[in-house]
Amino acid sequence: MLVAAAVLVLLYVALRVGHGATVRFSPERGTAVDTDPARLPYDAVRSLLRMFAALVLSVLFTFGYAYAAAKSRRLERVLVPALDILQSVPVLAFLTVGVSGFLALFPGSVLGLECAAVFAVFTSQAWNMTFCFYASLISLPRELDELSRSFGFTRWMRFWRVELPAAMIGLVWNGMMSFGGGWFFLVASEAIAVGGRTYPLPGVGSYAGAAVAAGDLGKVGWAIVTMAVLVVGVNFLFWRPLTAWAERFKNEQSEAAEVQRSVVLDVLRRTRWPALLGRLLRPVGHALGRAGRLLGTDDRPPAGRAGRRRAGDAAFALVAGALVLWGLFDLGRYLERRTGLGVFGEPLLLGLATLARVVVLVAVATAVWVPVGVRIGLSPRLTRIAQPAVQVLASFPANFLFPLVVWLLLRTGLSIDVGGILLMALGAQWYILFNTIAGAMAIPADLREAMDDLGVRGRQRWRRLILPAVFPAYVTGGITASGGAWNASIVSEVVTFGATTLTATGLGAYIAGATARGDLPRLLAGVAVMSLYVVALNRLVWRRLYRLAERRYSL
Repeated sequence: MLVAAAVLVLLYVALRVGHGATVRFSPERGTAVDTDPARLPYDAVRSLLRMFAALVLSVLFTFGYAYAAAKSRRLERVLVPALDILQSVPVLAFLTVGVSGFLALFPGSVLGLECAAVFAVFTSQAWNMTFCFYASLISLPRELDELSRSFGFTRWMRFWRVELPAAMIGLVWNGMMSFGGGWFFLVASEAIAVGGRTYPLPGVGSYAGAAVAAGDLGKVGWAIVTMAVLVVGVNFLFWRPLTAWAERFKNEQSEAAEVQRSVVLDVLRRTRWPALLGRLLRPVGHALGRAGRLLGTDDRPPAGRAGRRRAGDAAFALVAGALVLWGLFDLGRYLERRTGLGVFGEPLLLGLATLARVVVLVAVATAVWVPVGVRIGLSPRLTRIAQPAVQVLASFPANFLFPLVVWLLLRTGLSIDVGGILLMALGAQWYILFNTIAGAMAIPADLREAMDDLGVRGRQRWRRLILPAVFPAYVTGGITASGGAWNASIVSEVVTFGATTLTATGLGAYIAGATARGDLPRLLAGVAVMSLYVVALNRLVWRRLYRLAERRYSL
């Protein structure tokens, strides 16, 4: 609870500072988006650069944050709850901080808008990968760690030779999913509306947002085609080679009879690029190794210093607790002056409606996508066929389907309260599918062949091999799917196409409305309540499943 309060106070301070900053912006820059289809290639390149910039930041964040949380018991007690809260904070809340902050940092410059857009995409990518790497580190067999220590490996060598390879398959597939999550929020990150002002950037997302707002189905179609081409192209040139390359990190003694192939990877292997890249990155590896030795996270203190460290921890907790209490007191005074503390009542009730949608979504996604993911992950041939299709579906922004959803709901009379679940599923269900595929791909061929030799098939094979093997990956997918569903509710509970707007009853619609109006007190209340719901669900359900996976189901 202390960590949750600290994150809330930090968010409150950032919002207050950003909200009160004087943001200067060039008046010559128009707020209209050019929707000429001839501009789409240029817009596509701009969007792609933002996506990869956010992916690089997400990978760096993943390595640092997850490693610190897994290697230090003291840091774990702070970082893991903070990660639960960070993944529950809506992207629109991060946008509010990012836009105000970066425009104040770079007044009158497009760089501020670009930084805000990249930051928004980063906040939709980073948490999934961080959860995956953390889960892999805490479930790593102790024998591997002890063996690496007996060989005298440094922390950097253990990370590079043991820990990162063990997590590589999951990281690649979760990176692919995170990339898809970035596409999902592209419209919001490139056409940012805060406090009644709109800051558009050239990109597929802002193009699609403008086309949807104008009710132009033809231009929406062009945006959909461009998005599909981008996703398939990135999959062929980037993700397919990575998934094929990650096959080498399977924990098995014999190679499977059928493995994934990539034309791009085969071409790269016949060139000198891998060796050249290795030589270029070697100085970086040495520098990180030295940093790891200097800033090690082994928190087992020598006997003579244990007392001093406990005293230091107590002093730190006292100071941090006092600052958090002061921040909560100031937040309470601010809300009391503006709206009163009763502002939390409405979002608490609306959160129950969104919670019901999240529970239904996760339950249905588990029943549907776990068997499908296992089937795909166990068949390299099926993986080659399904990967592009799954990537396109996972990367499809809900906003692109708003015209179809509005037409379908008005034609059938179905309430947006039910139809919103389908839009939420577009941004959340794929976490379960991708993690299940990664878990199934990581099953050693030796175990599968042993099951074949013993004649273990059907329900018994699922109970003895498949479900225990994919369970740790599924838990990572479940916890991120749950957080992703809450985030997706913001763009799924308010559907607009042209002059038609459909609004569901829920916390996502409440936060979206507060953000569009620039209503800071209600935005803070909505974000705090959403974080409360997500953290409670993680603590009561997903964290217990994490411990079960760590204790019983690590390969």
